[in-house]
This record gives sequence, structure tokens and C-alpha cells, in this order.
Amino acid sequence: MSALARWCHRHRLVTVLLWLGLLVGLGAASGAFGTKYSDSMSMPATESSKALDLLKAGMPAAAGDTDTVVWHTTGGSVNDAATKDRMGKVLEEISTAPSVASVVSPYSPQGAPQISKDGTTAYAQVNFTGNAREIPKADVEHVVQLAEQARTDGLDVQLGGQAVQNSESEMGGASELIGIVAALIVMTLVFRSLWAAALPVLTAVAGVGTGVIGTGLLSHGMSVASVAPTLGALVGLGVGIDYALFIVNRHRKGLMAGLSVQDSVVRALNTSGRAVLFAGLTVVIALLGMLILGIGFLNGMAISAALTVGLTVLAAITLLPAMLGMLKLKVLSRAQRRQLADQGPTELQSAGVWARWALRVQARPTGKALVALLVMAAVAVPVFSLRLGSSDAGNNPKSSTTRQAYDLMADGFGAGSNGPLLLVAEAPGAPEQAALAKLVTELKTVPGVAQVASAPMKDGQSIGTVRVVPSTSPQSEQTSALITDLRERVVPQAEAGTGLQVYVGGATATAADFADVLISKLPVFIAIIVGLGCLLMMVAFRSLLVPLIGVAMNLLTMGAAFGAIVAVFQWGWGSEALGAGAAGPIEAFAPVMIIAILFGLSMDYQVFLISRMHEEWTHTRDNRRAVRVGHGETGQVITAAAVIMACVFAAFIFGGQRMIAEFGIGLALAVLLDVLVLRMVLVPALMHRFGAANWWLPGWLDRLLPHVSVEGEPDPAPQPPVLLAERPAEEPARVDAAR
Repeated sequence: MSALARWCHRHRLVTVLLWLGLLVGLGAASGAFGTKYSDSMSMPATESSKALDLLKAGMPAAAGDTDTVVWHTTGGSVNDAATKDRMGKVLEEISTAPSVASVVSPYSPQGAPQISKDGTTAYAQVNFTGNAREIPKADVEHVVQLAEQARTDGLDVQLGGQAVQNSESEMGGASELIGIVAALIVMTLVFRSLWAAALPVLTAVAGVGTGVIGTGLLSHGMSVASVAPTLGALVGLGVGIDYALFIVNRHRKGLMAGLSVQDSVVRALNTSGRAVLFAGLTVVIALLGMLILGIGFLNGMAISAALTVGLTVLAAITLLPAMLGMLKLKVLSRAQRRQLADQGPTELQSAGVWARWALRVQARPTGKALVALLVMAAVAVPVFSLRLGSSDAGNNPKSSTTRQAYDLMADGFGAGSNGPLLLVAEAPGAPEQAALAKLVTELKTVPGVAQVASAPMKDGQSIGTVRVVPSTSPQSEQTSALITDLRERVVPQAEAGTGLQVYVGGATATAADFADVLISKLPVFIAIIVGLGCLLMMVAFRSLLVPLIGVAMNLLTMGAAFGAIVAVFQWGWGSEALGAGAAGPIEAFAPVMIIAILFGLSMDYQVFLISRMHEEWTHTRDNRRAVRVGHGETGQVITAAAVIMACVFAAFIFGGQRMIAEFGIGLALAVLLDVLVLRMVLVPALMHRFGAANWWLPGWLDRLLPHVSVEGEPDPAPQPPVLLAERPAEEPARVDAAR
């Protein structure tokens, strides 16, 4: 790290220009090639994916995305001549629009069931030529504009479907800007220097910018979800600003101690820079750990988020030293520069409030530990009612056309009309087709089925489709139970003794399969993450107890995150107010992503806190002093980092995207509780109670594990701790006696 820091400092202009060139080059490539995101949740070996593959092979025209145009009259009937003529012309225009394969009108014989019993609501099916992500956004917006032209005072026209929802979704933008401004305000208050506050933001923006653009280019080579850039920006901004913050803070201490700018930069990179590198690697490893699940939808998000985090670390250890060299003493506040000029070198200390708090925790660790545990348990309680699934348009903001179309369909045709199941059958001969006809009759008597419609098979056609409308909404537990019943009981009975092969598919079945696969693999993923966390901390701190404490803290943090998400989004405590729609299940992939992200972030704070304690322990072999000094000296910077990261995460809550809002609320609250309750209360309290046992490691294991220095070469042996300077000389003894 020392050689890298010196090179970047000496060649600071070249380093900055290299980063600018990287940003411009990637931007030019992105402009030339564009992006190719894919939101497909289908997975090989699941029944829904088999149904889709069969449909693509036998009926490619029916395999594209199907959206709906819904209209409702407040007076009269949809069969009135004026309404019929108005909507008929609109549907005819839509049928000839780009990317539209066909339109099934309710005014045609095939679409007759698409008019509600009371005659006030009707819908048309718009079949596109490809899946929702492949259709050009301009083509979908053109269809939306054509349909909206039909609206009058007495005729409400709305549109639903995945392609329409994608067209009205705007990822990112204001959220990133709000998070950056909030981070600037916090760091300006901490550093009392606008230059010092701006550096972490500039560094993070450089890392996140290259990461997000790189994610777009990556989408050409692998399946990457459209939400990946926003998720990468959310995580990258948070960790990028924090990583640079730790390095800038250490550099300012070096300057105030009388070091030259270059020597201070080198020391900051060789100490805090090493910790940043270690912390960043843990986040990257945790994210890449999702690859073991073998789910394509998550693989792209994991790699893109890991890429963004990796680039923010690279910016922190290369671009930041160069900019520190350019600013010289401007990273200090004016008062500090005057103090350095008038009084000479001095030691820049953390705020006295954290030193005093460290003494209070040392004096009464047990009571404070119990309070901290109660707080975390109270926040985590809702996690026991966690239900994973996939939200539908009913969870969209009320102002969106997809939500209004969803409500019109539910009112006119029942909740299940928004998520029909599609049964795809292989029926090559007359016996199989007869068995399929018998199945259609049987389906009408199955509990939970509201409507059944089969498409007539043409001569020579061997693939048949049956549309099954559940009586409950797509996200309902009853709908999931119906899918299971069809697959395990109804369909096998129809297939028995015949050559008929039927697969239950459709968007609702695909979402259910995705959730089932993730839930089945979640325990293995958690076990690997926990084991990895133990091993990394064992290597870093040569201890058995510290890793176990860290893992326990990580699990408490995850419980708090999921508890908050369940309360807000599943129970509906404020989800509408946040613009995230009504209550519903938690997105199935959210736990995996949040576990990976929080594991890395919790490890970061544990590393920065324990490494200072460990450094003091190596000097004094006094556990009480080591915990107290590490706690007091890192309190201010760790708390500031947590507040900054929480501000960045919270800024994404109000973007109108439910899945991003879930990440924003869960991560923002979890990070704050992790630092304020766990790292600043529970961890030091427990370490005071355990004493010297914190640093015990069996000799055979010590010889087996590699030796890694997280903070590089430690600073020279410290003078008497400044955090006790404000106390009378007998204060430590008094506190020790109180224990």
C-alpha cells in the first residue's frame, strides 16, 4: 500500500486524468452499444420455465409479453355504440403499432369473456412480439398514448402488464442526488471543512459512475436485471463515501501530528487504507457468495454490485491519495490550519462525548448490554411473520396506470384476473387432445378456480394452452396453494394413462417457482456467509470469541432489517405514504441480497472498531483499556459513517420503486442500529465482560491460520490515552473499581 500511495501522490495529475479517461471511455462505449437488461425470473428445471420453453418452440407468437387495455364506463355499458366505436378504433390502431403481434378485443368472438357481467368494464389483450424487457420503451409508450387518447369524462382507460410497468418505471436519478447532499452535510459538520467533505463524495461518485456504466455494458454478456444499476448505486455510494471518510480522517490526524502531506497520505493508506481494502473485499466476497445459489437473475445483480463496490475501493486507494495531494492542507478546517501554524504539531482527537460514553459502558456493561438486546429484539419481532413472494401491480403506487388497471380488473372480473395461470400442454394426437378437453372440464370444478378458457387447437397443431383464472390475487397464499394443487393432484390425474404432458406456467407461476427455489437454498447461503464471517475475523484478529460476537451481531442486524421491511411493506405500516403501494409479500430475492450486503457492511464496522482495540491490546495486554480506547477513539468516525450510509440508503425509499424501497428502509435502519446499538453499546459491553478471553486462540489454530495485518504497521506506542485526559488522574482506577 505504501508504494501505491506514493505513486498516486507523486503522479496525482496523471491519476486523476486516468480516472477521467476511464469514465469518458466507458461512457462512450455505453453510448455506442447501449444496454441489454433482462428481468426474466425463469429458472431451468422449474415447471414454469418448461411451459415457457414449450410455448416458444410450438407457438412462438404466443410467447411474447401480454399486456391489457382496461376501460370502465361510469354511465351506460361498454357495449354502447359510442364506447364500442371509440375503443374499437383505438384497438385497431394499437394492433398495427410497432412491436405489437396481435390484439384480442372483447368485441370479437374469441374475446367475449373479456366483458364483465355488469357490462361496465372490459379489457383487451395486447400481445407483443417479445418479452417485456426486449420491447423498445418507445413502442410501449406509443401503445400507452394511443389508449389514453380514448379517455373521456365518462370513460376511464388504463393499461396493465409488465411491459407497461417497465415503461413507467424510472430508476435512480433524484435518489442518488439526495443521498449525496445529505452525506455532504453530515461530513461538513464532522470535518468543518467543505474540501474534506467533498473528497469522499467525489471518490464515491467516480467509483459508482464507472461501476454503473460497466454494469450496462456487462448486460450484453450475461443476464443482468434492470434494477441492478440502482442497487449498485445504492450500495456503492454508501460504502464508497464511508471508505474514503475513514482514509481522510486518518490523513487529517497525520497532518495535525506534523507529518508532511506525502507521509501522511502514505500512513493513511498503509493503515486505514488496508482496513478499507479488507472491508471492501468482505463486501465483494459476500455479494459473490450469491453465485453459489445458481440463479441467473441473482448472478447478474451480484456481479454488478460487486463490480461497483470493487471500483469504489479502487477509487479510495488510488484517486483519493491523488486528490489529497492536490488539496494539501485544505482538508483541515481553518481553525485547525491556524492551530497548526501557531502551536505546531498536535494530536487530532475524537470528540470527548465518545470517550465519556466509552467510560460509561465500561462502568456498567451488563445493564447496557441487556437494553441493547431488548431494542434489537423489539425491532426484529415482525420477522417471524415474513412471507416471501412477488409483489404485483396491486402494490404499485395508486397514481400509476398499472395500479389503476389492476383495480379495474379486480373490480370487474375478480382479483385473479390480474394473474391468470397458463397451462401449456403437449397433445400430439387425438387421445391426448381428448384428455386435454377432459382436463379443461375438470379444472372448472377445482376450488379456487374462477374461470377456465382453452384456445382451440388448429389442424396439425400439437401444443395447446388453457387459461386458468384463480379466484384470488396473484400474490395471495391461496393462489400459491392452487398452483401446488394443480401440479400435484389435478394435472397428474389427467395425464394418467395418456401421452398428455401439461405444465403449469405463466407469470404468477414463474414468480412462485422463483420464491420456492430461493427459500430452499436460503439456509445453505446463510450458513456459508456465517462461516465465512467467522473465518475472516479469526484470521484478522487471532481470536475465537471476537468472530463469534461479530457473527451474533450480524444476525441481530439482519433480524432488524427484515423486521422493519415486514412491518412497512408486508403489514403495510406506511408503504402507501412512501409511494411503495399497498401491503404485500416481500420480494423473494430481497433476503438474499440484504443478507449479502449487510454481512459486508457489518463486517466493515466490526473491522474498524475491533482493529483499534486489537492495536491497543498488542501494546498493553490490558483488555479493559484496549476496549475503552478503541471504543472511544473510533466512536465519532464510525457513527458519522453510519449516519452517512443511512442517509444514502434512505434517499432511495421515496423513488416509487417498491423493491428498491425495501432495500432502502431495511438497510438504512439496520445500519443505524448496527452502529448505535451494537457496535457502540453491545460489542464493547460484551468484550468488557469477557476480559482477556476476547483475544484467546488455540496455538495449533494460530499456526494453521495465515497472518494478515488489517491495519498495517501500527502507530508507535501511544502516549497516555487522551480520552482520559479530561478526567482526574484517579478516574480509571475509580471506574475499574466500579466494575
